[in-house]
Amino acid sequence: VVGDLALIGYPIKARIIANRPGHSSNVEFAKKIKQYIKKQLITFPTDFDQQTLPWIDVAKADIPEFVNQYTFSENLPFDLQEKLSFWEKNGYVILENIIPENLIDFYMKDVEELIQQKDQYSTEIRIDLPEYVKNPVQPISAVPMDILMGRYVKINDFHNQSVYGKKLMLHSGIVGFLQAIFNQTPVAMQSLTFLYGSQQATHQDFPYVTSQIPSHLAAAWIPLEDVHADAGPLYYFAGSHKIKKFKFGNGIFYNEHSKKNPDDFAIYLDKLCAKKKLKKETLLIKKGDVLIWHASLVHGGDPIINPELTRKSFVCHYSSSEGYQWHRKALGQEPTRYKYNGGEVFDNPSLQGIENSFKAGESYQE
Repeated sequence: VVGDLALIGYPIKARIIANRPGHSSNVEFAKKIKQYIKKQLITFPTDFDQQTLPWIDVAKADIPEFVNQYTFSENLPFDLQEKLSFWEKNGYVILENIIPENLIDFYMKDVEELIQQKDQYSTEIRIDLPEYVKNPVQPISAVPMDILMGRYVKINDFHNQSVYGKKLMLHSGIVGFLQAIFNQTPVAMQSLTFLYGSQQATHQDFPYVTSQIPSHLAAAWIPLEDVHADAGPLYYFAGSHKIKKFKFGNGIFYNEHSKKNPDDFAIYLDKLCAKKKLKKETLLIKKGDVLIWHASLVHGGDPIINPELTRKSFVCHYSSSEGYQWHRKALGQEPTRYKYNGGEVFDNPSLQGIENSFKAGESYQE
Protein backbone atom coordinates (compact mmCIF):
# COMPACT_ATOMS: atom_id res chain seq x y z
CA VAL A 1 0.00 0.00 0.00
CA VAL A 2 1.37 3.44 -0.83
CA GLY A 3 -0.03 6.35 1.16
CA ASP A 4 0.59 9.93 0.09
CA LEU A 5 1.32 11.51 3.45
CA ALA A 6 1.66 14.90 1.81
CA LEU A 7 -2.01 15.14 2.72
CA ILE A 8 -1.04 15.47 6.38
CA GLY A 9 2.21 17.29 6.00
CA TYR A 10 4.58 14.59 4.78
CA PRO A 11 6.44 15.87 1.71
CA ILE A 12 7.34 12.42 0.42
CA LYS A 13 5.68 9.21 -0.67
CA ALA A 14 5.73 6.81 2.26
CA ARG A 15 5.62 3.09 1.66
CA ILE A 16 3.71 0.96 4.12
CA ILE A 17 4.85 -2.63 3.93
CA ALA A 18 1.97 -5.07 4.18
CA ASN A 19 1.35 -8.76 3.58
CA ARG A 20 4.98 -9.70 4.12
CA PRO A 21 6.29 -12.21 6.63
CA GLY A 22 6.57 -10.50 9.97
CA HIS A 23 4.55 -7.50 8.85
CA SER A 24 0.93 -8.69 9.00
CA SER A 25 0.05 -6.06 11.57
CA ASN A 26 0.75 -3.38 8.99
CA VAL A 27 -2.52 -4.08 7.19
CA GLU A 28 -4.33 -2.59 10.17
CA PHE A 29 -1.73 0.16 10.37
CA ALA A 30 -2.37 1.07 6.72
CA LYS A 31 -6.10 1.29 7.41
CA LYS A 32 -5.48 3.62 10.34
CA ILE A 33 -3.27 5.85 8.21
CA LYS A 34 -6.00 6.11 5.55
CA GLN A 35 -8.57 6.97 8.21
CA TYR A 36 -6.25 9.60 9.64
CA ILE A 37 -5.70 11.16 6.20
CA LYS A 38 -9.47 11.40 5.63
CA LYS A 39 -9.87 13.07 9.00
CA GLN A 40 -7.16 15.61 8.20
CA LEU A 41 -8.83 16.47 4.90
CA ILE A 42 -11.90 17.53 6.85
CA THR A 43 -10.19 19.14 9.86
CA PHE A 44 -6.93 20.68 8.69
CA PRO A 45 -4.54 21.25 11.62
CA THR A 46 -4.10 24.87 12.68
CA ASP A 47 -1.55 24.17 15.41
CA PHE A 48 0.39 21.32 16.97
CA ASP A 49 -1.59 18.80 18.99
CA GLN A 50 -1.41 20.18 22.52
CA GLN A 51 -1.58 16.66 23.97
CA THR A 52 1.67 15.56 22.35
CA LEU A 53 3.86 18.65 22.80
CA PRO A 54 7.36 18.14 24.20
CA TRP A 55 7.27 18.87 27.91
CA ILE A 56 9.28 22.08 27.55
CA ASP A 57 6.72 23.55 25.11
CA VAL A 58 3.88 23.16 27.59
CA ALA A 59 2.91 26.39 29.37
CA LYS A 60 4.76 26.98 32.66
CA ALA A 61 7.17 24.08 32.13
CA ASP A 62 9.11 23.58 35.38
CA ILE A 63 12.70 23.54 34.14
CA PRO A 64 14.45 23.45 37.56
CA GLU A 65 12.31 20.50 38.64
CA PHE A 66 13.04 18.67 35.37
CA VAL A 67 16.79 19.20 35.74
CA ASN A 68 16.72 17.97 39.35
CA GLN A 69 15.29 14.61 38.30
CA TYR A 70 17.11 14.32 34.95
CA THR A 71 19.69 11.57 35.37
CA PHE A 72 21.99 12.59 32.51
CA SER A 73 22.61 16.25 33.42
CA GLU A 74 25.82 15.66 35.43
CA ASN A 75 27.68 14.29 32.40
CA LEU A 76 26.91 17.19 30.06
CA PRO A 77 29.64 19.74 29.16
CA PHE A 78 27.25 22.68 29.68
CA ASP A 79 24.82 24.01 32.27
CA LEU A 80 21.63 22.18 31.33
CA GLN A 81 19.26 24.39 33.30
CA GLU A 82 20.74 27.51 31.73
CA LYS A 83 20.49 26.05 28.22
CA LEU A 84 16.91 24.79 28.70
CA SER A 85 15.79 28.15 30.07
CA PHE A 86 17.38 29.94 27.11
CA TRP A 87 15.75 27.44 24.70
CA GLU A 88 12.29 27.90 26.22
CA LYS A 89 12.54 31.69 25.86
CA ASN A 90 14.42 32.02 22.56
CA GLY A 91 13.84 28.81 20.60
CA TYR A 92 17.50 27.93 20.10
CA VAL A 93 20.79 27.29 21.89
CA ILE A 94 24.44 27.50 20.87
CA LEU A 95 26.74 24.82 22.23
CA GLU A 96 30.20 26.34 21.98
CA ASN A 97 33.35 24.40 21.14
CA ILE A 98 31.62 21.07 21.65
CA ILE A 99 32.54 19.09 18.51
CA PRO A 100 36.16 17.91 18.08
CA GLU A 101 37.63 19.47 14.95
CA ASN A 102 39.10 16.15 13.85
CA LEU A 103 35.61 14.59 13.67
CA ILE A 104 34.48 17.45 11.43
CA ASP A 105 37.58 17.05 9.25
CA PHE A 106 37.02 13.30 8.93
CA TYR A 107 33.42 13.87 7.81
CA MET A 108 34.52 16.49 5.28
CA LYS A 109 37.04 14.01 3.91
CA ASP A 110 34.16 11.60 3.22
CA VAL A 111 32.22 14.42 1.52
CA GLU A 112 35.20 15.31 -0.65
CA GLU A 113 35.67 11.67 -1.64
CA LEU A 114 31.98 11.45 -2.59
CA ILE A 115 32.29 14.52 -4.80
CA GLN A 116 35.57 13.53 -6.44
CA GLN A 117 34.33 10.00 -7.16
CA LYS A 118 30.73 11.00 -7.88
CA ASP A 119 30.39 8.74 -10.92
CA GLN A 120 30.47 5.73 -8.59
CA TYR A 121 27.51 6.85 -6.46
CA SER A 122 23.77 7.52 -6.68
CA THR A 123 23.55 9.77 -3.61
CA GLU A 124 20.63 12.21 -3.95
CA ILE A 125 21.49 15.83 -4.67
CA ARG A 126 18.97 18.68 -4.34
CA ILE A 127 19.54 21.49 -6.85
CA ASP A 128 17.54 24.71 -6.52
CA LEU A 129 18.47 26.32 -9.83
CA PRO A 130 16.00 27.40 -12.56
CA GLU A 131 17.14 24.75 -15.02
CA TYR A 132 16.42 22.01 -12.46
CA VAL A 133 13.00 23.24 -11.32
CA LYS A 134 11.16 20.26 -12.87
CA ASN A 135 13.59 17.67 -11.50
CA PRO A 136 15.42 19.21 -8.54
CA VAL A 137 16.57 15.90 -7.05
CA GLN A 138 19.22 14.09 -9.08
CA PRO A 139 21.68 11.24 -8.46
CA ILE A 140 25.11 12.72 -7.88
CA SER A 141 26.53 10.80 -10.85
CA ALA A 142 24.24 12.80 -13.17
CA VAL A 143 25.21 16.23 -11.82
CA PRO A 144 27.97 18.13 -13.68
CA MET A 145 30.92 18.98 -11.44
CA ASP A 146 30.55 22.74 -11.91
CA ILE A 147 26.94 22.53 -10.69
CA LEU A 148 27.83 20.19 -7.84
CA MET A 149 30.55 22.53 -6.56
CA GLY A 150 28.36 25.63 -6.82
CA ARG A 151 25.59 27.36 -4.91
CA TYR A 152 21.99 26.18 -4.34
CA VAL A 153 23.12 22.56 -4.07
CA LYS A 154 22.60 20.21 -1.13
CA ILE A 155 23.66 16.60 -0.56
CA ASN A 156 20.73 14.68 0.92
CA ASP A 157 21.19 12.22 3.78
CA PHE A 158 24.88 11.50 3.25
CA HIS A 159 24.98 10.31 6.87
CA ASN A 160 23.40 7.07 5.66
CA GLN A 161 26.54 6.33 3.66
CA SER A 162 29.07 7.91 6.02
CA VAL A 163 29.74 6.42 9.44
CA TYR A 164 31.49 9.66 10.36
CA GLY A 165 28.26 11.44 9.44
CA LYS A 166 26.27 9.30 11.83
CA LYS A 167 28.74 9.86 14.66
CA LEU A 168 28.86 13.61 14.00
CA MET A 169 25.08 14.08 13.99
CA LEU A 170 24.81 11.96 17.17
CA HIS A 171 27.71 13.53 19.03
CA SER A 172 27.24 13.20 22.79
CA GLY A 173 26.76 16.95 23.33
CA ILE A 174 23.99 17.17 20.72
CA VAL A 175 22.27 14.01 21.92
CA GLY A 176 22.48 15.14 25.54
CA PHE A 177 20.61 18.36 24.86
CA LEU A 178 18.03 16.80 22.53
CA GLN A 179 17.36 14.03 25.02
CA ALA A 180 16.53 16.69 27.57
CA ILE A 181 14.10 18.70 25.42
CA PHE A 182 12.25 15.59 24.25
CA ASN A 183 12.73 13.63 27.49
CA GLN A 184 13.06 10.67 25.14
CA THR A 185 15.68 9.04 22.95
CA PRO A 186 16.54 11.46 20.10
CA VAL A 187 16.30 10.02 16.59
CA ALA A 188 18.15 11.64 13.68
CA MET A 189 15.74 11.82 10.73
CA GLN A 190 17.62 13.40 7.86
CA SER A 191 20.60 15.56 6.93
CA LEU A 192 21.76 18.13 4.39
CA THR A 193 25.38 18.86 3.52
CA PHE A 194 26.26 21.94 1.49
CA LEU A 195 29.24 24.09 0.57
CA TYR A 196 27.73 27.57 0.22
CA GLY A 197 25.27 29.69 2.17
CA SER A 198 21.69 28.63 1.43
CA GLN A 199 20.34 32.20 0.86
CA GLN A 200 17.01 30.63 1.76
CA ALA A 201 14.00 32.87 2.37
CA THR A 202 12.59 33.27 5.86
CA HIS A 203 10.84 30.09 7.00
CA GLN A 204 10.17 27.61 9.78
CA ASP A 205 11.07 23.93 9.44
CA PHE A 206 7.95 22.12 10.63
CA PRO A 207 5.77 22.72 7.52
CA TYR A 208 8.34 20.90 5.38
CA VAL A 209 10.08 18.42 7.69
CA THR A 210 7.48 16.38 9.53
CA SER A 211 7.87 13.52 11.93
CA GLN A 212 5.04 11.25 12.98
CA ILE A 213 4.44 13.69 15.86
CA PRO A 214 5.08 17.03 14.11
CA SER A 215 5.92 18.99 17.28
CA HIS A 216 8.70 16.50 18.07
CA LEU A 217 11.20 18.18 15.78
CA ALA A 218 14.48 20.03 16.25
CA ALA A 219 17.43 20.79 14.03
CA ALA A 220 21.17 21.24 14.41
CA TRP A 221 23.48 23.27 12.24
CA ILE A 222 27.05 22.02 12.50
CA PRO A 223 29.42 24.45 10.77
CA LEU A 224 32.22 22.60 9.01
CA GLU A 225 34.33 25.77 9.01
CA ASP A 226 34.32 29.18 10.72
CA VAL A 227 31.48 31.35 9.39
CA HIS A 228 32.30 34.66 7.69
CA ALA A 229 29.78 37.53 7.66
CA ASP A 230 30.04 37.82 3.84
CA ALA A 231 29.41 34.11 3.20
CA GLY A 232 25.62 34.28 3.52
CA PRO A 233 25.30 33.34 7.21
CA LEU A 234 22.18 31.99 8.84
CA TYR A 235 19.83 34.48 10.51
CA TYR A 236 17.00 33.92 12.98
CA PHE A 237 14.47 35.76 15.12
CA ALA A 238 14.86 34.94 18.81
CA GLY A 239 11.55 34.03 20.43
CA SER A 240 9.81 33.49 17.09
CA HIS A 241 9.05 29.85 17.91
CA LYS A 242 6.02 31.13 19.85
CA ILE A 243 4.32 33.18 17.11
CA LYS A 244 1.00 32.22 15.52
CA LYS A 245 1.40 29.60 12.80
CA PHE A 246 0.87 30.36 9.13
CA LYS A 247 -2.01 28.64 7.32
CA PHE A 248 -1.29 27.33 3.82
CA GLY A 249 -4.99 27.06 2.97
CA ASN A 250 -5.07 23.43 4.05
CA GLY A 251 -3.52 23.67 7.49
CA ILE A 252 -0.05 24.46 8.80
CA PHE A 253 1.88 21.91 6.71
CA TYR A 254 3.01 22.61 3.16
CA ASN A 255 2.30 20.04 0.45
CA GLU A 256 1.02 19.66 -3.09
CA HIS A 257 -2.53 20.52 -1.96
CA SER A 258 -1.58 23.83 -0.32
CA LYS A 259 -3.21 26.97 -1.70
CA LYS A 260 -0.41 29.26 -0.52
CA ASN A 261 3.30 28.91 -1.22
CA PRO A 262 6.68 29.45 0.48
CA ASP A 263 6.83 33.05 -0.76
CA ASP A 264 3.54 33.80 1.02
CA PHE A 265 4.96 32.06 4.08
CA ALA A 266 8.13 34.19 4.07
CA ILE A 267 6.18 37.44 3.72
CA TYR A 268 3.91 36.47 6.62
CA LEU A 269 6.84 35.58 8.88
CA ASP A 270 8.87 38.71 8.10
CA LYS A 271 5.87 40.96 8.74
CA LEU A 272 4.81 39.20 11.94
CA CYS A 273 8.33 39.19 13.39
CA ALA A 274 8.63 42.92 12.60
CA LYS A 275 5.22 43.60 14.17
CA LYS A 276 6.26 41.79 17.34
CA LYS A 277 9.62 43.59 17.29
CA LEU A 278 11.58 40.35 17.30
CA LYS A 279 15.20 41.11 16.56
CA LYS A 280 16.82 39.57 13.50
CA GLU A 281 20.13 38.07 14.59
CA THR A 282 22.96 36.80 12.39
CA LEU A 283 24.82 33.68 13.42
CA LEU A 284 28.61 33.85 13.15
CA ILE A 285 29.80 30.75 14.95
CA LYS A 286 32.96 28.74 14.58
CA LYS A 287 33.95 25.25 13.60
CA GLY A 288 33.30 23.09 16.67
CA ASP A 289 30.21 25.06 17.74
CA VAL A 290 26.66 23.81 17.19
CA LEU A 291 23.37 25.68 16.81
CA ILE A 292 20.30 23.68 17.83
CA TRP A 293 16.92 25.22 17.03
CA HIS A 294 13.23 24.63 17.67
CA ALA A 295 10.93 23.32 14.92
CA SER A 296 9.13 26.68 14.90
CA LEU A 297 12.10 29.06 15.04
CA VAL A 298 11.88 31.57 12.18
CA HIS A 299 15.17 31.64 10.25
CA GLY A 300 16.75 31.90 6.82
CA GLY A 301 19.98 32.55 4.94
CA ASP A 302 21.45 36.00 4.29
CA PRO A 303 22.67 36.89 0.77
CA ILE A 304 26.21 35.88 -0.14
CA ILE A 305 28.25 39.10 -0.37
CA ASN A 306 31.53 37.49 -1.42
CA PRO A 307 30.92 34.65 -3.92
CA GLU A 308 34.39 33.28 -3.22
CA LEU A 309 33.48 32.41 0.37
CA THR A 310 31.98 29.06 1.30
CA ARG A 311 29.78 28.23 4.30
CA LYS A 312 30.35 24.49 4.56
CA SER A 313 27.56 23.08 6.67
CA PHE A 314 26.02 19.88 8.00
CA VAL A 315 22.35 20.40 8.93
CA CYS A 316 20.50 17.60 10.70
CA HIS A 317 16.88 17.18 11.75
CA TYR A 318 15.81 15.16 14.77
CA SER A 319 12.70 13.78 16.40
CA SER A 320 12.00 11.57 19.41
CA SER A 321 11.54 7.83 19.77
CA GLU A 322 7.77 8.37 19.91
CA GLY A 323 7.74 11.02 17.21
CA TYR A 324 9.73 9.04 14.64
CA GLN A 325 9.17 5.31 15.03
CA TRP A 326 9.82 4.28 11.42
CA HIS A 327 11.92 5.54 8.56
CA ARG A 328 9.87 7.94 6.45
CA LYS A 329 10.33 5.72 3.39
CA ALA A 330 9.06 2.58 5.15
CA LEU A 331 6.29 3.51 7.56
CA GLY A 332 5.22 0.58 9.70
CA GLN A 333 8.38 -1.42 9.02
CA GLU A 334 10.66 -1.98 12.00
CA PRO A 335 13.86 -0.06 11.16
CA THR A 336 17.45 -1.15 11.43
CA ARG A 337 18.88 1.10 14.12
CA TYR A 338 22.34 2.53 14.67
CA LYS A 339 22.92 3.79 18.21
CA TYR A 340 25.52 6.30 19.36
CA ASN A 341 25.72 8.15 22.69
CA GLY A 342 22.10 7.40 23.55
CA GLY A 343 20.72 8.60 20.21
CA GLU A 344 19.53 6.64 17.18
CA VAL A 345 19.54 6.90 13.41
CA PHE A 346 17.80 4.48 11.05
CA ASP A 347 19.11 2.58 8.07
CA ASN A 348 17.63 3.96 4.83
CA PRO A 349 15.71 1.00 3.33
CA SER A 350 15.97 2.48 -0.17
CA LEU A 351 19.78 2.38 -0.13
CA GLN A 352 20.30 -1.28 -0.82
CA GLY A 353 23.90 -2.29 -0.14
CA ILE A 354 25.40 1.18 0.34
CA GLU A 355 24.48 2.03 3.94
CA ASN A 356 27.76 2.78 5.76
CA SER A 357 29.73 2.37 2.52
CA PHE A 358 32.07 5.12 3.75
CA LYS A 359 33.44 3.00 6.60
CA ALA A 360 36.44 5.00 7.80
CA GLY A 361 34.54 6.21 10.86
CA GLU A 362 33.86 2.75 12.28
CA SER A 363 36.86 2.88 14.61
CA TYR A 364 36.35 6.50 15.69
CA GLN A 365 35.55 7.06 19.36
CA GLU A 366 34.84 10.32 21.17
